[in-house]
Amino acid sequence: MSAPKRQDTRKLFENLSGTGKSIAVLTSGGDAQGMNAAVRAVVRMGIYVGAKVYFIHEGYQGMVDGGENIQEASWESVSSMLQVGGTVIGSARCKAFRERDGRLRAACNLVQRNITNLCVIGGDGSLTGANLFREEWSGLLDELLRQGTISEEAAQGNSTLHIVGMVGSIDNDFCGTDMTIGTDSALHRIIEVVDAIMTTAQSHQRTFVLEVMGRHCGYLALVSALACGADWVFFPEMPPEDGWEDDMCQKLSENRADKKRLNIIIVAEGAIDRQNKSITPDYIKDLVVRNLGLDTRVTILGHVQRGGTPSAFDRILASRMGVEAVLALLEASPGTPACVVSLVGNQAVRLPLMECVQMTQEVQKAMDEKKFEDAVKLRGRSFENNLTTYKILCNRKADSELPHSSFNVAVLNVGAPAAGMNAAVRSAVRVGITQGHKMFAVSDGFEGFYKGQIKEIKWGDVGGWTGQGGSLLGTKRTLPGKHLEKIAEQMKIHNINALLVIGGFEAFESVLQLFEARGHFEEFCVPLCVLPATISNNVPGTDLSLGADTSLNALVETCDRIKQSASGTKRRVFIIETMGGYCGYLATVGGLAAGADTVYIYEEPFDIRDLQGNVEHLTQKMKTTIQRGLVLRNENCNVNFTTDFIYQLYTEEGRGVFDCRKNILGHMQQGGAPSPFDRNFGTKVAAKAVQWITKTLKESYKGGRVFADSEDSACLLGMRRRAMVFQPVAQLKDETDFEHRIPKEQWWLKLRPLMKILAKYKTSYDVSDSGQLEHVGSFRRAKEGDAMAAI
Repeated sequence: MSAPKRQDTRKLFENLSGTGKSIAVLTSGGDAQGMNAAVRAVVRMGIYVGAKVYFIHEGYQGMVDGGENIQEASWESVSSMLQVGGTVIGSARCKAFRERDGRLRAACNLVQRNITNLCVIGGDGSLTGANLFREEWSGLLDELLRQGTISEEAAQGNSTLHIVGMVGSIDNDFCGTDMTIGTDSALHRIIEVVDAIMTTAQSHQRTFVLEVMGRHCGYLALVSALACGADWVFFPEMPPEDGWEDDMCQKLSENRADKKRLNIIIVAEGAIDRQNKSITPDYIKDLVVRNLGLDTRVTILGHVQRGGTPSAFDRILASRMGVEAVLALLEASPGTPACVVSLVGNQAVRLPLMECVQMTQEVQKAMDEKKFEDAVKLRGRSFENNLTTYKILCNRKADSELPHSSFNVAVLNVGAPAAGMNAAVRSAVRVGITQGHKMFAVSDGFEGFYKGQIKEIKWGDVGGWTGQGGSLLGTKRTLPGKHLEKIAEQMKIHNINALLVIGGFEAFESVLQLFEARGHFEEFCVPLCVLPATISNNVPGTDLSLGADTSLNALVETCDRIKQSASGTKRRVFIIETMGGYCGYLATVGGLAAGADTVYIYEEPFDIRDLQGNVEHLTQKMKTTIQRGLVLRNENCNVNFTTDFIYQLYTEEGRGVFDCRKNILGHMQQGGAPSPFDRNFGTKVAAKAVQWITKTLKESYKGGRVFADSEDSACLLGMRRRAMVFQPVAQLKDETDFEHRIPKEQWWLKLRPLMKILAKYKTSYDVSDSGQLEHVGSFRRAKEGDAMAAI
């Protein structure tokens, strides 16, 4: 269980009051899925702290026009927004706001309502406009005062305008944040289409050219190419070398010779060649048909990418950013520069708005000057790593070109299946082969290991694995402890020099057992690496496990459907049981993304009084216009307060006020195709793990053999706040509650108060991590050591 921080070191947001303050929220520029979740979070957090919150409809146009476009928001007015794509309050391009006269009218409309805190959700153009508005504010007020439009009292009472931005853009084209609101959902739309196209392409042995959005930024093209294993990708930051036409045709031809039945080519709408000439899907199609005679089709995804329901990631990101934005406005002083709230790794940070805008503009400048390598670097380490990983995985070298290492590396899955395992295995195998190793696949985990189910796995054997759910290698929960002798024997027979174990808590336990058995079996004195992969996200040493995102999306999608079923019946409460063992991650984060009223987990003990309080809270809610409730219960949260007990209690106590239904989601949370996040997370962490294995093998190769017996040669690769870190499993032992199979401290418990606040519960919220305005320079330096923060 998470140890509480000492009271004197905590900064509690109860000390931040919004009384007497007015906050306005607007969405501007292109719409993006998740904007509504951000608006909802701003409104509810603002009301929670006692501020007045206003919607500004139709973006800056609504601010200029005033009138009914600026309306006070209520708690109920943002209900049912969480799962809706686009922006409910509207967005518009506004020419009037670009002129000083338009900004003067906007200032007048804000002053009339005493609005001096503005939360802007949009792209770099929208945020730049907001900053200019802030800089001109005192001058605009002086002019309004001279005109007699506002009083002296109004000018003094509204003398400072505070601006906080959130980046809503599906292109992920803003420097200073790992992910912008809407990007993950857009990737979901792209991958859904690619997965569907792949089945028809395979049937007819076709080549498909897909155009995705990204006029100035190739993030969507690059990451979707990585997620689906595309044969070729075009995007503006890195145009292909001259003569690319012949290279691409040769690659497609080689793939067909390897009995691959389809080809996928992904093109960003802003793709160019080295002469700055546009590369269009039709040009590529004509080229392939003319040179190779392949049956080729073009699909332009267009605005499909902007549509649909937001992914779980975007809802959580937007909700966290919305709450952080309100905190930033409450803490702002007259000298505080306009800031953007961003995501770095797993942490919310604040960065000066104009520093981020200038960095974003530098990328375009580098591209205009044909400094393409600089443009890629300016996009950030995550973008650079995406490109490097794609090149390794999709550009197969001839055997004669590969280095020869003479090392044998085995890969296996352990524990329950998790989406993304196959993407990780594919990546590990191909990176290993690229580095000269001979790669071995172990079927059925350690059970298959001691039975000798070990065989060499080649480049082509893992083709098409990225989008496959479950575990194609097969996985079992069997731990190696009872079979150490047989496993050591198999390692000797196959001359295994390193092990990559991909799995959940059992994978961590397994490597720990092998490490502790090194004194008895020299065969285990080799590099050992764990990649956490479990929907429960209960592995120590990492904030996030492979597979958790896919499971979260399955859970949230189901909750959306269940909530929708109540729209006709009214006054209904749903009690839903989630998986996760003793770890409440899935229930808590799923509850935040689905808009749950209450979430019961093991880590936060509760009693009958809490249950009674929750029922009373729902009874009060039924008196409002929001006449439905959602309660999530982790499967092992309490041995006595079972799902049936809670269902019966709510049914009895809510009699005459609401009725209840219960759902046990079960193994549907483990199935399905991996999400784009898990495909890329698995791909990149596996590549990093194999690079670590290669380095450790070289360091431990002495006297003609590998011998690694130090603590740091048996590691787990996990995400810790802002960085990917290799941590010795022996050290993680002390951080683990083995009885309940969870880490002793879990970062996501900090999200629980946020979830309760958005459900209108009074609670304490530790904001010790908030409030530090950082600079893009320090942010970029921090990222230099980070191979993968978010996709």
